[in-house]
Amino acid sequence: MLTKELLKQVRQIEIRTKGLVNQVFSGEYHSVFKGRGMEFSEVREYQYGDDIRNIDWNVTARFGHPYIKIFEEERELTVMLMVDLSGSLMFGSVSKTKQRIAAELSAILAFSALKNNDKVGLILFTDKVEKFVPPRKGKKHVLRIIREVLSFEPEGKSTNIRGALEYMNNAIKKKSIAFLISDFMDEGYEKILRIVGRKHDLIGIVLDDRREKEIPNIGLVKLADAETGAERWIDTSSRRVRERMIFDRKEREKLRNSIFVKSRLDKIEVTTGSNYIQPLVQFFRRREKRW
Repeated sequence: MLTKELLKQVRQIEIRTKGLVNQVFSGEYHSVFKGRGMEFSEVREYQYGDDIRNIDWNVTARFGHPYIKIFEEERELTVMLMVDLSGSLMFGSVSKTKQRIAAELSAILAFSALKNNDKVGLILFTDKVEKFVPPRKGKKHVLRIIREVLSFEPEGKSTNIRGALEYMNNAIKKKSIAFLISDFMDEGYEKILRIVGRKHDLIGIVLDDRREKEIPNIGLVKLADAETGAERWIDTSSRRVRERMIFDRKEREKLRNSIFVKSRLDKIEVTTGSNYIQPLVQFFRRREKRW
């Protein structure tokens, strides 16, 4: 049931993100993604100035002079948003939780797709796939996606990125642009990440919070794991304890970064309480230069 408060939040996100799409992201989205999905059209004789990477070597060998493959831009693309709703996404030490940031990022990407006449789908996951919204077009569909990310109440608390990626790989047969939005507090997803990355244009959006990187000296505190419910007392007045926690955090970040590097996949890092526009703009500009 849609509450008045939920409708207000959806409306606020719609106003904010549609403005950003119109002012900042629409052109970048089109230049980066439009034209990357290509369909084979025909083969013709090579002409001066053609890209030699498109030479059809089989046809060339048959006729004794170069022929190239001609591709046409696909009329529409499919954008899949894979959003982590595990317990740790409810955390936020500044003004917004990771879940709220995930909803705003989903809105920007969905409205960008809408403006370019692309389909958008959604997968919400925890330690299992909680909800699948098939790709469709239209403003009502985009607003539904925002509502789902904002208000869906998952059954699970922990994270299973591998399971979500396997589901995506089976559910979406056609090559798509897939954004995996998570804090990546999980293990064992390296292999499937590479598999999905070869089939789809997969981009990771890493959600962080400043308090997860900084351990303040506030004495003895009880910490609870949002995903397992486990609790333990930590003496933050101990320099050694704080240094150990920061070291463990950095090691997890190194492992996560190495996974993306080895898989040759892009990632965007976003911190709650910080401006997420800049990381998105930088990502689009990097991709544009590469293509």
